[in-house]
Amino acid sequence: MTQRKVIAAIAVVSAGALTLSACGSSSKTATKQDQGATSSVQQFSLGTAQDSTGPAVPVTGATKGGTAYDIEPSGFDYLDPTQQYVSNMLAISGLYNRTLTGYKIDAKGNTILVGDLATDTGKLSDGGKTWTWTLKKGLKFQDGTPITSADVKYDIERLYLPAQTQGPNYFPLWLSGADYRKVYAGPTGGKSLPDTVIGTPDAQTVVFHFTEAHADAPYAAAMPPIGAFEASKESATYNNNPNADGPYQVSNYVPGKSLQFVRNPNWDPSTDPIRAAYPDKWSFELGVDNPQLTTRLEQATGNDKFALSLSTAADASQSDTILNGSQYKSRMVSNYQPYVEYLNINTTRVTDVRIRKAIALAFPNQSLQKLYGGPSQLDPGNTLISPTVAGWENADPFNKTAHPNGDPTAAKALLTQANAVNYKLVFAFANTPRWQKISVVVQNALQQAGFQVVLNPIDKTSYYTQVGTVKNTFDIYRTGWGADWPTPYTDVPNLLGGGSNITDGSPNYSHYNNPATDAAIAQIKLETDVAKAAKEWNDLANKVIANDIPQVPFGFDKFLQIYGPGLGGVRYNQVIGTIDTGSVFVKQ
Repeated sequence: MTQRKVIAAIAVVSAGALTLSACGSSSKTATKQDQGATSSVQQFSLGTAQDSTGPAVPVTGATKGGTAYDIEPSGFDYLDPTQQYVSNMLAISGLYNRTLTGYKIDAKGNTILVGDLATDTGKLSDGGKTWTWTLKKGLKFQDGTPITSADVKYDIERLYLPAQTQGPNYFPLWLSGADYRKVYAGPTGGKSLPDTVIGTPDAQTVVFHFTEAHADAPYAAAMPPIGAFEASKESATYNNNPNADGPYQVSNYVPGKSLQFVRNPNWDPSTDPIRAAYPDKWSFELGVDNPQLTTRLEQATGNDKFALSLSTAADASQSDTILNGSQYKSRMVSNYQPYVEYLNINTTRVTDVRIRKAIALAFPNQSLQKLYGGPSQLDPGNTLISPTVAGWENADPFNKTAHPNGDPTAAKALLTQANAVNYKLVFAFANTPRWQKISVVVQNALQQAGFQVVLNPIDKTSYYTQVGTVKNTFDIYRTGWGADWPTPYTDVPNLLGGGSNITDGSPNYSHYNNPATDAAIAQIKLETDVAKAAKEWNDLANKVIANDIPQVPFGFDKFLQIYGPGLGGVRYNQVIGTIDTGSVFVKQ
């Protein structure tokens, strides 16, 4: 599975993750008390056909007009939605790109999956193998061409092209298996997938025939590639000038420097339940790094009065200033990101579960929170799954409530029992100033518990490649992960699935391989009730972490940032971990 990465929200190695992924009753997360600025875990549900109708619910006090400004440290590698899988690209995609389904966020922060291009979130048949979506009437591309089911089919067929390597590939995998590019090479030369794979019985209907049941298909259908593509617009320059079907279209783009959007005259708000599209224009300034970026939002002079940063969190050194400044309270965003921080234990090298548990008991969670930038940047956590995911339940298998900085006495007792006092651990870490400090803190905590810890710094540019190699020579190393959608489907199978999932580059960085867990994963995948499956995924994850200990989860990443006082309607999308553009307005 392609791996999604988040643009670093904290000044450490960015939290690498698999990125953003039914029927039946709605599910919701448990509520967790935030340990920093006010924040809450979102409530998620699957919307109805009525929820999927437009226009978007008006935002109190909002007016149309003006220009919203955005400041970001980096540019966008891809404007082509087929290649979008990184958080900063997911943040802007909704301005101009619509998908079969999408996330509707209300004023209370509740998130509902609704039909975007489609009339609803889809209908399953054949035990969850077949999914059917009906397109809304009145949908058009920016040139006025009506959108049909053939355009949706072509958009998914583009994912089979050899050049399309960066976006999420759930649909082609589900439709054609792991070797999908050998089955079909894409729509080049007019070739098309047969109707037995993707059917278009009429201009409004598209039918997907997956090889196995996939109850989470409505969530996967909200990812950028699962929309519509006008085949006649295919060109070598498409990536810098995509064909819009959302409320805005690109008017000017200088890669790495600036990006401007203006209104798309052929977007019909009556079809769109998600985007209110209040500003007349969006103007992005690229290449502005922290701390300057945060300082500009604090000062809010000139156009910065109407500015925000969709995907870049506040500079960690300025977090206390923001949290303690009364002038920022009314224009602050503080919430969970969908990412969890883990210490992976290489189970092919550390085979004794007692030794793995000793590592977990001794691990200094609270100290790492401080080094990450404090409660506004990281919330201590002990679960494989983020609290932004449906069915999440808190757990504390290693008694971190009583011993937030570890319990060296209990850990040493386990090492003694295992006849493993002075057990040698090779600790690999990204060679950055932040992780140089963290590595010493972890080393001291583990050595106090009876381990011998050898530090092994790795260049940050090759870090994930090296720790992602099955035959690596490291015992413990940090990675991060985030669910692609607000159910655990993209967490548990990827992080805990064994067998063929243990390969170079696999997200199973601990090389955990347990046939009983694999059997449970296979069984839960067959469950068509998403709410029931969510509980089963969480129960399984908590069981594995408590008993087999392939990873030590130690924190939930958080997003803290402020925005200009000239903006209103600023809401946070916990699914993708960025500010949502759909409700933002410029105060007149």
